[in-house]
Amino acid sequence: MDFELNKEQKDIQKAAREFAQGELKDIARDCDLNETFPPELIRKAGELGFLGAFIPEQYGGAGLGFLEHAIILEEFWKVDPGLGQQLCSTTFGSEEFILFGTEEQKQKYLPPLASGEAMMGFAITEPDAGSDTSSASTSAQEIEHGYIMNGSKTMIGNGTVGRYLVVFALSDPDNESRAQRHSIFVVETDTPGYEATRLHGKMGLRASDTASIFFSGLKLPKEALIGTRGKGFYQLMQFFDRSRAYVAAHGVGLAQGAMDLAIKHVKGRVQFGRKIASFQATQFKIAEMATRIELARTLTHKACSLLDKGKSDSKVTSMAKMNAARTAVEVVDEALQLHGGYGYFNDQDVERFYRAAKVLELYEGAKEIEKIIIGRHVLGRY
Repeated sequence: MDFELNKEQKDIQKAAREFAQGELKDIARDCDLNETFPPELIRKAGELGFLGAFIPEQYGGAGLGFLEHAIILEEFWKVDPGLGQQLCSTTFGSEEFILFGTEEQKQKYLPPLASGEAMMGFAITEPDAGSDTSSASTSAQEIEHGYIMNGSKTMIGNGTVGRYLVVFALSDPDNESRAQRHSIFVVETDTPGYEATRLHGKMGLRASDTASIFFSGLKLPKEALIGTRGKGFYQLMQFFDRSRAYVAAHGVGLAQGAMDLAIKHVKGRVQFGRKIASFQATQFKIAEMATRIELARTLTHKACSLLDKGKSDSKVTSMAKMNAARTAVEVVDEALQLHGGYGYFNDQDVERFYRAAKVLELYEGAKEIEKIIIGRHVLGRY
């Protein structure tokens, strides 16, 4: 088993690192404070092939794998979690087109995402349906020439800036199986009946767009259905098997970035007549942080590599995501501790990283959900 990246992957990693250092670093703090991001950043990333690297070449993408996508996202999150999240969320949900979309849907919706001309999101969460996705009540009622959608979603990425979203909606409420009541639709946001309100005051990832969405008598053509009616839950689970793998890379990148900041600080800070880095207590902290990060990266790469080989493993993906999120939270806590009181102020980048870390244990499957998935796979039937 080879744990070394190949030459192409190393080149991608280097290019992503240079892009992040050159385009994200200088604007990161202002974007966080102002809760915004420059749209031209998305177009630049698209021109370089950094958006949705897994989108096939015939649809304008780089035609790479989820491992390469994870490598890119790790480099972005090392420099800034907020802008890293925005660059990731630009193609969030495009997997539904790739896995289940018609050729017409793929041709229409994928190329603008890969080029950075358009952004999208996946509207899943509702005020009363978070981890319990099968309780989603936003409805898509069939009519003669399509569907009428009513309901609301909350905490949805790119709700106010996306050109289109894929929406998880209740299409077959009378089906006896809760797992066969929902379908997935594509909604173009300029359709009458669509309204979005940006959510402000997030603890972290403030540069990324997050919104509440409302559907009021929104009419959809039959062609808006993605995949098979009533199979939305199963399609959603296949999406999570992919998204959680590369969201794990968010945690790896945040942790690595936080440790890099801590290393820079302890090598420059003098106390008791010595560099902080020279104290054994500091060295022990850094050693533990580095080990946790390496373990999280290895597990993340394994999860992504399995996907690229067509061997999706929900257990491994959940392990990777849960572990990377926990690693990010633990590492950034130690990184801020090493900064001392300075780390508590927002002129220090580690403060921004600290605020961003916790959401990794909440979105794309709370850590409790990951534990349920892992436990069921390990225990089997009982």
